[in-house]
Amino acid sequence: MSDNERRGALYAPTFIAVAPNGGRRSKADHPALPLTAGECAAVARAAQSAGAAMIHLHVRDREGRHSLDAGLYREAIAAVRDAAGPRMVVQITTESIGRYAPDEQVAVVKAVKPEAVSMALREIAPAESDAKRLSDLLAFCEAERIAPQIIAYDRTDADRLARWAHARVIDARQVSVLFVGGRYDPPTPARPADFVPMIESCADIYRDFMVCAFGPREAGCGVLAGLLGGHVRCGFENNLALPDGSPAADNAAVVAAQARALTAAGLTIGDAIALRSLWGIEGR
Repeated sequence: MSDNERRGALYAPTFIAVAPNGGRRSKADHPALPLTAGECAAVARAAQSAGAAMIHLHVRDREGRHSLDAGLYREAIAAVRDAAGPRMVVQITTESIGRYAPDEQVAVVKAVKPEAVSMALREIAPAESDAKRLSDLLAFCEAERIAPQIIAYDRTDADRLARWAHARVIDARQVSVLFVGGRYDPPTPARPADFVPMIESCADIYRDFMVCAFGPREAGCGVLAGLLGGHVRCGFENNLALPDGSPAADNAAVVAAQARALTAAGLTIGDAIALRSLWGIEGR
């Protein structure tokens, strides 16, 4: 039995998603941070070669501001498809970053109909009374074969997700959850231990989970997720450094470092084909 076969017998594949830009940082933060559709496409191609199965896309307007414009998303998706072909799952986001109301977040999903979308629980359904909005959007995603991922920023979000799942407000087995560690403001780097309470709260009731971590311990947080059966999102949206704290040259370097850390821990890296199978979006 080869080393890869032996690892595969112990663990299911771990998927890496690259988050190359986010909605806040600019080239002043790092000159290799992509802003245009073409730059995001180049990152997708390089990150796929480094081990990423998915790209988490944010798009920017002409002034470089975060946008939920459907046309900009279509342009970016097409550019990524041209650059990486079917070897990269393309996920858009509804994250508002203080600019968009919940109904506008829903509208972009219905307009673009991407193969995958992430949505922040506290933005798209900030109150208990907003459960139906989330439930209706998830039903739309199921009908259109869109893979939804719900973002939980802390234990409060995770606990509400678990409560809504147990109450069958949402069908948990059709949803991926992204747990976030650390934050932009005040600058707070994540630690692997930060994720344990959230993962224990509700990871086992959802189809799968992923983590993303602020700061240079990003790779260690990803290894923890992989060993617990989850997946990892990494890149310049949350972290500009390599595991040793030195500046990363680009997003592909961050992905490559994460892939090395995962394989060193005995884990295997999954590709886009396997991720689409897990998420039920083959043939999109």
